[in-house]
Amino acid sequence: MSNELNQERQGVSPLVVGLDAGGTRTRAVLATAADGRPLGEGAAGPGNALTVPVPQLTEHLAEAVGQAVPEPDRGRVVAVAGGFAGATDAFADEPGRRNALTALTAALRRLGIEAGPPLVRSDIEAAFASAPGAPADGLALVAGTGAVAMRITDRRATATVDGDGWLLGDDGSGFWIGRAAVRAALRMADGRGAPTSLGETVGRELGVPGDLLPGGQHGGVAGGAVRRLSPGVVQGDAEGASLDVRDEAVPPLTGPAAAGGPAHGGAAGSPAGDRRPLPPHDDTPWSRPHREAYRGHVLPAVMNEPPIRLARLAPLVVAAARDAEDPVALAILDEAADHLTETVRALHPGSGERVVATGGLLGPDGPLTTRLEARLHALGLTLDWVPDGLRGAVALARLAHEGRA
Repeated sequence: MSNELNQERQGVSPLVVGLDAGGTRTRAVLATAADGRPLGEGAAGPGNALTVPVPQLTEHLAEAVGQAVPEPDRGRVVAVAGGFAGATDAFADEPGRRNALTALTAALRRLGIEAGPPLVRSDIEAAFASAPGAPADGLALVAGTGAVAMRITDRRATATVDGDGWLLGDDGSGFWIGRAAVRAALRMADGRGAPTSLGETVGRELGVPGDLLPGGQHGGVAGGAVRRLSPGVVQGDAEGASLDVRDEAVPPLTGPAAAGGPAHGGAAGSPAGDRRPLPPHDDTPWSRPHREAYRGHVLPAVMNEPPIRLARLAPLVVAAARDAEDPVALAILDEAADHLTETVRALHPGSGERVVATGGLLGPDGPLTTRLEARLHALGLTLDWVPDGLRGAVALARLAHEGRA
């Protein structure tokens, strides 16, 4: 990009800076004010405006912008805009936005960039502006480690659904999927849930010894083999491990369950319409002592880490669904897509509205992309994916220079 910048210097055209400050890194881009063409880039440490102390945030912003903007060109910067994780306009003097503005102002002053007050937006608002045409209105959806949806009006968030964190929300997120994987493994181990290859893969990831894994001594589901669910069985429990098998034709129950009698330990004489069928009993050759020992390894492994670390198990669900057609894993992904659809639906979208999505679960190769697209299409909505908010931050800086942001 150095040759392009040299050519721009000859014309002395104005420049803008866009920033994408996230939970793991901060990135900056130098671009032309006329058409947003990138000329330089820089990167530094985390930029969450709520969790990174202001002095450290200032250092990261100065490092990223300093790399992107060569010293001879800093006087040509006419506008700076940043999308920050942790920054919102939920109320006046919101801490995240205040921290971001304080740190970015100090970083620009240190670098000798006098472009006027910088524009600070949330990372989601910046991601929405990254869509083609830098739209001003519509819906934004983030599905990565967490999950949140926003209604954007005049480039500002005016309504938020979910984003409530691992304890209270983030339904359909990478964390939610990872937690569902562990729940499925534990339910299999204690005999409440269906056999699933997640019992083995989750156990291995969490350090369970091989001889304690399901089928570790006798075969069973170890090594990726999965026993399909019995026809007509629908798994219950919306909390995550045993999930509704949706979008599939389910044959009617036959035998004792259909007659309302005992089914897999159900109560005799209970009317069939009063309860959901229980999962099939797990008949994997896996002794009770081994099951207990498995649980004794899994529970401490999970409890000894920050809960959000469960998100790292989401790829195991994706692999089990893709490679083994594991019905439990497939159901987890289906319900994750259902949750995200309900999150969008809560914003009362109108037919034809654009949903701009970002996050690893919804990229071109994301495990939920096809599922979510089908569900949104049924609502008359279209899904546009953007990798991050960097392009949107540049667009917002250009709009600020034009007096339209």
